[in-house]
Amino acid sequence: MSAQPKSTRHEDAHAAAAVDADADGAGGGAGTHHVLVLGAGYAGMSAAVQLGARVGRRGNVRVTLVNAQATFTERLRLHMTATGQQLAELSIPELLEGTGARFVRGWVTAVDADARTVRIDDDRVLHYDTLVYGLGSVADLGAAAGVEEHAYTLNGPEDAAALADRLARLGGSGSGSGSGSGSGTVVVVGSGLTGIESAAEIAEQHPGLDVVLLGRREPGATMTPKAAAYLRAALGRLGVTIRSGVEVVEVLPGAVELAGGERLAADAVLWTSGTRVSPLAAAAGLAVDERGRVLTDAALRSVSHPEVYAVGDAAAIRQGYGVMHGTCQGGMPTGVHAALSIVRTLKGKAPRPFRFGYYHTPVSLGRNDAVVQFTRPDDSPRRLHLTGRTAARYKEVVSAAPWPTYGRMKKMPASGAVWPRGGRFTRNGAPR
Repeated sequence: MSAQPKSTRHEDAHAAAAVDADADGAGGGAGTHHVLVLGAGYAGMSAAVQLGARVGRRGNVRVTLVNAQATFTERLRLHMTATGQQLAELSIPELLEGTGARFVRGWVTAVDADARTVRIDDDRVLHYDTLVYGLGSVADLGAAAGVEEHAYTLNGPEDAAALADRLARLGGSGSGSGSGSGSGTVVVVGSGLTGIESAAEIAEQHPGLDVVLLGRREPGATMTPKAAAYLRAALGRLGVTIRSGVEVVEVLPGAVELAGGERLAADAVLWTSGTRVSPLAAAAGLAVDERGRVLTDAALRSVSHPEVYAVGDAAAIRQGYGVMHGTCQGGMPTGVHAALSIVRTLKGKAPRPFRFGYYHTPVSLGRNDAVVQFTRPDDSPRRLHLTGRTAARYKEVVSAAPWPTYGRMKKMPASGAVWPRGGRFTRNGAPR
């Protein structure tokens, strides 16, 4: 048995110290206000860092971040992990050092919104006065028959690493040099951003494999015609076969079946079509929408339990243009806003309404190519877009930005409170 890596030992030591600091997850003395943040995704990390930096060192406020792993998952880069590329290990406990916020490692298995408790790993209960619910979305394994049994996903690093292992066995080392050995067919189901980036990355890193991208819509359907045409041409240059207007109804061992009965051979299937959220919010008695997302008011509080804030993919956040969709660019501001709202409430002030406007859609097409579609606040495309190496550099800056952003927020919390508010697109009749 191999020795435990140093980084893992360090993280586990931090996690153990956090756990030992308080047997029931509450800590502090009488009169201490306990804030629990569930989930260390882009939104949850933003909330925890903001809260820790602003109030975590006060004696009357305790901030605790709960997450299943001690390392931060760069979801924007999981398609790279899936092709065997090594990413930096980002330690959550190390980032929180000095903020006053603490980290508890464990799986959230139940939330009792009436009792204001959270169960961790089925054997430990944490109490809270205020909860930030940030348990985000994962691939919808029930979207079609056989997905859970026979398809790979990008739900986390372990899933991406499993696909990387399969691709390496099919397509050689994955050097991306254009001379990869091996053969086989990889079917990527879903023509949204994750499917596009994954198909391009697989084709570039494993040129010996045939990559097929399946989806109901054309790749780049939300872009301007010029940007979409560039995107599809780039996929073609990488050798990706695109089939649009199709629906996968079943994933089989070695094949996928389309609506209408056609079967396509597949040595590996990556499922990126559709997402689902954790059922814990609904089970807790929180008001949720038809997809299980927590319904929020203008300040991101649960409409049924105002001591609960919902952020990122876990929340159904309505703006003037409709309900926000889950992205990093929107998720991080929701986490920051929830933190600011909690700080205001602790001071006896009313929280302000949340407003956010989209500004871009960056899509990588391998390591040296990309399309960046600039958007209006309602996410509709503007005329302006970038392509090629310039767009690839832009996309890399975007993908690399969250972690240093957390670091800046830790030292200068106000730096995280700057994002596009969206002007007239985000007004719901509430005061600005």
